[in-house]
Amino acid sequence: MRICHVTPHLPPDQGANAILPAQLGAWQRARGDVVSFVTHGTTQGGTRQEDPSIVVVPRRRGNRLSRLLRLDAMNVARAVNGALAAQALGPSDILHLHSNGVIIEAAARFARGRGIPYVLTLYGTEIWHYRPRKPVDLFTAAYRGAAAITFYSRGLRSRAIELNLDRPNLTVVFPAVGEAFQAQDAATRARWREELGINEARVILNVKRLHELAGQRFLIEAFGRIARDRRDVRLVICGTGSLRDSLEDQSRALGIADRVTFTGLLLNDQIARYSAVADVFALPSLLEALPTVAVEALAAGTPVVSADHPGGLELHDLFGDDVAIVPKEDAPALAAALGSALDAPRRVSTSTLAGIERLFRPAAVLEAYDAAYASARGGSKLS
Repeated sequence: MRICHVTPHLPPDQGANAILPAQLGAWQRARGDVVSFVTHGTTQGGTRQEDPSIVVVPRRRGNRLSRLLRLDAMNVARAVNGALAAQALGPSDILHLHSNGVIIEAAARFARGRGIPYVLTLYGTEIWHYRPRKPVDLFTAAYRGAAAITFYSRGLRSRAIELNLDRPNLTVVFPAVGEAFQAQDAATRARWREELGINEARVILNVKRLHELAGQRFLIEAFGRIARDRRDVRLVICGTGSLRDSLEDQSRALGIADRVTFTGLLLNDQIARYSAVADVFALPSLLEALPTVAVEALAAGTPVVSADHPGGLELHDLFGDDVAIVPKEDAPALAAALGSALDAPRRVSTSTLAGIERLFRPAAVLEAYDAAYASARGGSKLS
């Protein structure tokens, strides 16, 4: 079968709507499908490897007038139409659209015009910030015209229904957690901690882009409170972003810079090591749909302390006491919960690990998307 993924991002850009399309494409190719991508160029640094299956279309560019008249959007739409026409997709093939934006709206319109079934995967902001434009909203048209919709979380699907976006073929497919994220024994964790240059007995981990919505400033404030009373703990923050300088300045102002590690952008196998050696994973984000990084930490055996955004609450529902919840933007409450986790360190339960195997591992995720594709194609089996 031929499958074309259309997404605003691909690696080296980070984010769920970059990682999932790349993962699905790799798995689908491994079993013999013909896979292509239509996407934009990189925005977060790094260079994408040359790949003839990836067609890059421009982002919206232009002055205020061209944006007002949507001339820049029309330029993007034309490029998307040309890229998709070159794929020679037919009614027996699948377009898989990820997230939102002009690239998705144009691809959906192309598919409807050609009678090509498409699956639309939504990750969070498309629904949390849904405000239909009048009289015509192109995202709503793309949503209504999809053969199947998949959501990154149950909370996201529930929110869509609350917004009068209920329709047939709404399913939840959780993000995939790679096999590198596994619970390790004490000896392996100790060895990895030494190899990572961590001398402290306790580790708090955060993995997110350094962005205002990630809430790291509240984590650093909370760590400052913890570090006043103990010297045996290190905070490790993995990720890159525009707030790094200000977060480092905050650490210095609190006198804890020597115990806060900013790793920058890391490969997944390195993140897996940090996830395994940590004693607790902190997720102080202001908004999350379903935080993959927290599930990865759980898969590596590490309990989570999360703010009370929808994703954290859903993980608590799924995994119980292995995901503690605190109010968002509340550094004292976050410090108290993290301190409790450090005072009585433990690993996650066997039921949490079993739940991850059942719902979040690649085989389960691919099977769920195969079911969405089959539904989109009228119930026909994948070839």
